[in-house]
Amino acid sequence: MNEPIRIVLVDDHCLCRRGLTELFDHCYGISVVGGTGNAAEVIPILEAQRPDLLIMDLRMEPVDGLTLLDQIRKSGCDTPVAILTMSDSESDLAKAMRLGAKGYLLKDMDPEDVVSAVRRIASGELVVAPAMTMKLMNFLQHGQQDHHLRKNSLELLTEREREILQHLARGESNKVIARTLDISYDTVKQHVRHILFKLKLASRVEAAVFAVEQRASEGRISSPSH
Repeated sequence: MNEPIRIVLVDDHCLCRRGLTELFDHCYGISVVGGTGNAAEVIPILEAQRPDLLIMDLRMEPVDGLTLLDQIRKSGCDTPVAILTMSDSESDLAKAMRLGAKGYLLKDMDPEDVVSAVRRIASGELVVAPAMTMKLMNFLQHGQQDHHLRKNSLELLTEREREILQHLARGESNKVIARTLDISYDTVKQHVRHILFKLKLASRVEAAVFAVEQRASEGRISSPSH
């Protein structure tokens, strides 16, 4: 028997969390293992529960969802995140995608469509609400233009930064990279910050996606002298 999809819910409206919990509790193969409306509790919950998926709102107080998502990624937590929000803003969608969100769903979707989307996201798909499809296409087209610009920025990376970029492409955490390269965790974090700055990327997830695309197009991430 397959293990259930373990979900954590983050929304500062208690009623919304309760409604989602009731919805998922009636779905075979989905289990809500935690929930909170307090941003300070999110990372500890993720570390304790290690869920398969975090579902969270954007419009929260005092810490908004995009800021919280950024904090989660900077903490080194790689739990997949799906946004469930009322915002159909292309800007919010673009920012969420750049920060590594795996899904962008709207609260006015039918409950069965939300459940279906959650299952797909948990299985590794990138899923957005049907109403956001064209906005996602606009974002991806813009991202392709950025990709060509960043290819020219690769020459700004040092040999060590290129090496770490390859490890990011394999989805490795900072701790794993530090152990593999026999350097300190803080040194890896510093290199990652430099990589993001030089390539004008918002997150390590975006760096990993860029590195995979670069490797696919050129066969490897090599130094200019190679």
